[in-house]
Amino acid sequence: METSDGQQDSLALVPRSVADFYAEIVGRLRALGIEVRIWPVPVEIADPIPFDQDQIHASYDPVQVNRFWHALAQIDQVFAAFRSRFIGKVSPVHFFWGSFDLAVTRFSGRRAPPPPSNPNIPDVINREAYSHEVSSCGFWPGSGGFGQAAFYSYAYPQPAGFGEVPIRPSSASYAKDLGEFILPYEAVRQAASPSHTLLEFLQSTYAAAADLAKWDRAALEKSEQP
Repeated sequence: METSDGQQDSLALVPRSVADFYAEIVGRLRALGIEVRIWPVPVEIADPIPFDQDQIHASYDPVQVNRFWHALAQIDQVFAAFRSRFIGKVSPVHFFWGSFDLAVTRFSGRRAPPPPSNPNIPDVINREAYSHEVSSCGFWPGSGGFGQAAFYSYAYPQPAGFGEVPIRPSSASYAKDLGEFILPYEAVRQAASPSHTLLEFLQSTYAAAADLAKWDRAALEKSEQP
């Protein structure tokens, strides 16, 4: 922690409960004269435990955290290259702290019908996120309902026939229970060219969504692909 007047403080990242970590962070901020309002409840997960009450989750593995960071850094480069091919409205490559996924979303520019309620996300946020048509893709480290690290791609609203479109690579498939295309992380990691394999997945699933929903692709994409 560093303030504009030069004060500094830090704490070691070691195994400790969420409640203990939260209490120490808030205490150190207060000692620096900083009063902040933090929503103390996790989102995008079932049965969340408020941070100041969570004595259950207390593990921290620095080796695995470092490996995860390296994976995110490499995936970010591929996502950024994919993002650069789109000249319409597109999100930055961003990290969702709720479900811990790295994602990038393309927009058609057309309004979308109100999304169904999600019990793990406030309705006002959910409606804003899906106010317009999207084709979105990302990487889960193991959440998202799939049970293992994987890349995903979905469309909202999902056009008819979306899950039946052949996509690349062959190791990807449509998960009916999730309503998304899934590409296992291991399939990418073990591929001869991981970056090419991931780009194939991102591009082919986007094309499936855009073509079925009749997006104006000529106006939204670069004429020459990098």
